[in-house]
Amino acid sequence: MAIANAFQRGFNRFFILGLVATLTACGGGGGSSKKTTPTPASSAAVSSSSSNTSSSNLNTSSTMTSSLSSSTLASSASSSSSIAFLMGGAIQRGPLNIATVVTTLAGVPWVANGTGVSANFNHPNGIVSDGTNLYVTDPYGDTIRKIVIATNEVTTLAGSPNYDNDNGTDGTGAMARFNDPYGIAIVGANLYVTDDVDHTIRKIVIATGEVTTIAGVAGSWGSSDGIGATARFENPRGITTDGANLFVADMHNSTIRKIVVATGEVSTIAGTASSTGGVDGTGAAARFNWPMGITNDGANLYVADTLNNTIRKIVIATGAVTTLAGAPGVKGSADSIGTAASFYFPIGIVINGPHLYVVDSENQTIRKIVTATGSVTTFAGRAGLQSSIDGTGAAAGFFSPVFITNHEGNLYVTEKDTVRKIVITTGAVTTFAGAPDNADGTGAAARFFSPLGTTTDGTNLYVADGDAHTVRKIVIATGAVTTFAGTAGIRGSTDATGAAARFSAPQGITNDGTYLYVTDAENYLIRKISMANGTVTTVAGLAGINGSVDGIGSAARFDFPLGITTDGINLYIADRDNQIIRKVVIASGEVTTIAGTADMTGATDGTGASARFSDPSGITTEGTNLYITDNRTIRKMAIASGVVTTLAGLAATSGSADGVGAVARFRYPTGIITDGTNLYVADQHNHTIRKVVIATGLVTTLAGTAGIIGSTDGTGTTANLRYPVDITTDGYSLFVTDAGNSTVRKIQ
Repeated sequence: MAIANAFQRGFNRFFILGLVATLTACGGGGGSSKKTTPTPASSAAVSSSSSNTSSSNLNTSSTMTSSLSSSTLASSASSSSSIAFLMGGAIQRGPLNIATVVTTLAGVPWVANGTGVSANFNHPNGIVSDGTNLYVTDPYGDTIRKIVIATNEVTTLAGSPNYDNDNGTDGTGAMARFNDPYGIAIVGANLYVTDDVDHTIRKIVIATGEVTTIAGVAGSWGSSDGIGATARFENPRGITTDGANLFVADMHNSTIRKIVVATGEVSTIAGTASSTGGVDGTGAAARFNWPMGITNDGANLYVADTLNNTIRKIVIATGAVTTLAGAPGVKGSADSIGTAASFYFPIGIVINGPHLYVVDSENQTIRKIVTATGSVTTFAGRAGLQSSIDGTGAAAGFFSPVFITNHEGNLYVTEKDTVRKIVITTGAVTTFAGAPDNADGTGAAARFFSPLGTTTDGTNLYVADGDAHTVRKIVIATGAVTTFAGTAGIRGSTDATGAAARFSAPQGITNDGTYLYVTDAENYLIRKISMANGTVTTVAGLAGINGSVDGIGSAARFDFPLGITTDGINLYIADRDNQIIRKVVIASGEVTTIAGTADMTGATDGTGASARFSDPSGITTEGTNLYITDNRTIRKMAIASGVVTTLAGLAATSGSADGVGAVARFRYPTGIITDGTNLYVADQHNHTIRKVVIATGLVTTLAGTAGIIGSTDGTGTTANLRYPVDITTDGYSLFVTDAGNSTVRKIQ
């Protein structure tokens, strides 16, 4: 899939380029004498005979203390593993002894079948009904889903979420491949789908799931009219039909195309390719600006002209285009008539008798238009309220709604992770299928948006749910998930307690037993959260102001800080867009640059400012050294001297090879943790978890298979992951934020 195309993925920043770390522990064989004294978890003198004890029985300290000397540490952290320590935001008790069994602790993979709220979608878009079922395009999962209206049962009709594929493949059911399918229409026994990033129109036989390409060529874009494979599209989105013809909103061409169902002949009926505007006119004289939604009443087409923030009308017989409602280029939420009304990024549109219903996406509302007069009213939702609240009319909330269809007196709306139902006569809104991606719950009942950084105190995991702008808490023993700080979907930088606090794309997270420390990346801040009561304060940086200035507290500047770890006295931060490693003294908030030079990229080993980094992401410590994921390598930095060396991988060289040092290959490693003897790395774009022996630089693959994505639980390489981002340990198991699956996985 075209992961990098952020706009075509909606407005979700989901794939994550540069993420996280938090972690780890100290005092294991292979480490030298410690610069700082790691702290034993109180009451955690766990004997080796207790090595199989559940991590939920581990009572970690509420404060970092210095009650154990370095010599005691070195002794206790030997192979007997008799003492547990909180170091680097995780629990260390010596080298991990795991069987590499991968299970899902919390959340549901992004394309999960089920009934009603037990099913999972990932940004469902196009939706249509045949009177018995709804058919939904799930573009981030590259699948077509089916929902039985009577029972709410969700199944997958065609496509598979477990493949990266830039060119669509015809086939039946799960053997077919899509690349961001968006619009969907039905003609008789067949569905027709706009396969956005493949620039094609696909046909699906409902009875069998057989998929064929009827127009365009996968991966080849353009604006040519023609028959079948001779025609070209560029990111087609909305699609509708009058039974004999398909009409397509060809988004990037800013045109409206017609396809004769019987022959596959493609023609352009309105607009001129790549010439944008808001001009009314006939055929090629009219102008559109990224039209996305389209519907028809048999005689006319109605188009959501998205970037113009207008609703356009096209007479099918003549191609005459007029503006029914909204004014080109004017954003707003005003109810009124014709051009006095305003919209903000309208996408989905459907006709129901004398009315149009429009998904006014950025207003988070459903608007109603009288086709005869252009009179616009707000039918459901409230402008500016982004939520998935059920209710009636303005009391209901939507979260990034996109497309809409109607069936027997009801509207069905796709939004970020759910399908909502609206009773037309009353305006009552309910959730029909799927669950919001910020839902608290236990295990599979919980939902995450983009779980990124993770840390543990041995009893709980804490997860930075980046695009939800929250910090979540997971009880390890039960998988119970709650929202610990922030409110899903609401950005900001407010210091406050719990749900009143605000974040903007939090990424990395660590803890010292008393506080969580979070890199609030898009605010350019380092935040502190009391683990006792959820009170959030700002440690360093100034909200909304980026830079590379060293200083104390709000005088310091960061630029998209990602990974963060702690030795209990200092925080260490991978300040990604500055290409440097920063140190924050916890007691004073003093920020200094300890390695790299701001805005100077490279892969040079060296001391302090002479070293070079290129997108450092994850960071961890065992108390003496920092370990950093950077530029497809694992870097090591001695804290005392600032000397930076490359432990494994080769800079700017992607791959998945196991081996020693520079022979090994990674493909965008992000999260990293240590047990004092080994490092464990989330090799994000390989979809694997790697192990690095610190003493030798030997790299092996612990879980997952390079290039194979999925959500299957299993042992070692039989398990599948999808863009794992970060990793931590409670001393017994590894815990992985499997961001592409929106789950948290456990490896034991």
